[in-house]
Amino acid sequence: MTAVCTVEHTFAHRLGVILVPMTYENRDHLFAIGVLTGAAVCAGLALWLAPRSASELRKRIANSANRLGTRASNQYQEASARVGEAVGELTRTGQDVRDDVADRIARGAREAERVATASKSDS
Repeated sequence: MTAVCTVEHTFAHRLGVILVPMTYENRDHLFAIGVLTGAAVCAGLALWLAPRSASELRKRIANSANRLGTRASNQYQEASARVGEAVGELTRTGQDVRDDVADRIARGAREAERVATASKSDS
């Protein structure tokens, strides 16, 4: 251990630092300084990361609620537009089917009338 201490003292002497032998009293002081430094750093972080004031918090909540309401309204309008388009397309398809069925019934009725007329004339 003497070699390590000698190297440390020599290096410290070159830097102009005076090394004081570590005693229990010095350790207690260093521990207290470390605790106080840690407490100061934690207090600073707590203040920096602490929630905002109540009015600022209410404002942030109100802004978030407004953004959520706007987004919900936009999605509702988009969904309504899509449903309206689907209903319109379904209505057009239904009308086309109805018209096609009506045309086929009318052709069937004319064909039945032609067959009936032809069978009367044959008799």
